[in-house]
Amino acid sequence: MDLSRNRLAGGIPTSLSLLTNLGVMDLSYNNLSGRIPTSTQLQSFDNSSYIGNPSLCGLPLSNPCPGDTVPQNPPTAVHTDDDGDQDKLITRGFFISLFIGLAFGFWGVYGTFIVSKSCRYAYFSFISHVKDWIYVMVAVNYARLKRRFWA
Repeated sequence: MDLSRNRLAGGIPTSLSLLTNLGVMDLSYNNLSGRIPTSTQLQSFDNSSYIGNPSLCGLPLSNPCPGDTVPQNPPTAVHTDDDGDQDKLITRGFFISLFIGLAFGFWGVYGTFIVSKSCRYAYFSFISHVKDWIYVMVAVNYARLKRRFWA
């Protein structure tokens, strides 16, 4: 959206911050004033989108608005992981939980088969019936296709 050099005056409407999926936005060289509305979309454009508006302030511009406090010493990030990335999903705790879950799941199923003869018989009987059903369905459909195309 290119609104540059249109002699627009006043503040940027807050409803503009509700727009999504803007690839490009240029509000440069107008007479806009006030704070740039905060949204992830409007702060994602660089300073050149707002250049030529001397009364415009706020992020992503370098000049803060009156009343904004600029931290003198930005806080340093404290990393507790070995590789320094706190936002990772795969951590040591993830692997420990995965191993414990797999062990309990494996022994929960196969331990039951080892201990209970009736459960073991029912499971393998079910697997045998499923195998037979799949074999019959494949054989019937193969015969049907063979009869349709080669008859």
